[in-house]
Parts: sequence; C-alpha cells; structure tokens
Amino acid sequence: MNFHTRKWVKPEDLNPNKSLFGGRLLEWIDEEAALYAIIQLENPRTVTKFISEIEFRSSAKEGEIIEIGIEVVKFGSTSLTLRSEVRNKMTRETILTVDKIVMVSLDEAGHPKPHGKTQVEYVKDRLEKEKA
Repeated sequence: MNFHTRKWVKPEDLNPNKSLFGGRLLEWIDEEAALYAIIQLENPRTVTKFISEIEFRSSAKEGEIIEIGIEVVKFGSTSLTLRSEVRNKMTRETILTVDKIVMVSLDEAGHPKPHGKTQVEYVKDRLEKEKA
C-alpha cells in the first residue's frame, strides 16, 4: 500500500473527546480516494459510489501526524475499487481501515462511463510514453 498523503491533526479536527473526529478522517479518505481514482482513470468526473464497513482501531490526538494509504483492489469496466488504511506516521499504528471504496467514472451527463483501464498506471510512465 502506498501512503501518499499526510495530515497534521489540528484543534479544529478534534471531537469533544480531544481525539481526531471520525467524520473529518472520512472526509480526508474520501478526498484521497477521489484524487487517486481521478488520476488512475484520467477522468475528473469520478465519484464515490460505495464505502464499505469502516473499522476504527485506534485514535489520533492533536499534534500527531497521520498518513493515508490507498491501494487498488480491482478495476471494473466503469469503476475502480480501492482499499484504505490510515496510520500514525511516527508509530505506524493503524488508526482505521476501509476494505472497499468504489469509485465510478462518469460521462458529461452523469452516467457511468467505461474507462478502459485494467492495471495501475503511474503518471511518470504516461509522460514517458507521450514523449516517445
């Protein structure tokens, strides 16, 4: 799993228990999944269709740095299924896991659009192909 994004837990991210508010963390995960899927599918009209059960394993406190990991589980014809793990950057303790996040590629009318992708591609590889 690649951990692309780090977040610093700030006072505005806390719940009344003084730990990271779960809703804020889910917002960050959804955004990370969307960005990842948009880049993979090369379509800015990619949206969240489904998020499976979320397992909170530990909490994060103010001042801690967390990192959000995303990996591809499966390519569908119009979708991309991802998995996510969030962990404490310094201790590597898992904070949360999500086994299934389904992102769907849409056309201009908002209908599912086949994307033609079957494997993970890296932007640097795409750029090298364009140069050749």
